[in-house]
Amino acid sequence: MKLTFSRTLSKKKVMSTDGVVIGTIRNLMADFKTGEVTDIVVKPEHGFDATNYKTEDDKLFIPFEAVKDIRDYIVVDRFLSKK
Repeated sequence: MKLTFSRTLSKKKVMSTDGVVIGTIRNLMADFKTGEVTDIVVKPEHGFDATNYKTEDDKLFIPFEAVKDIRDYIVVDRFLSKK
């Protein structure tokens, strides 16, 4: 994957590899010691079934390892994105 500035990710839509729009990126979680991005924080689309996803309040946490592509959408592996 190419290098990307975090500000270019602001408010991008997140889609699973099977074409389902999950929601909109809101933030990134990083390990303070290593600087490694661990999760993307997503505000789910209205009506999206968040069962089997790591959630807190009204946000989904998708492991960064699930990210497969970043272009018009952030594409995440539908199996790796679940808890």
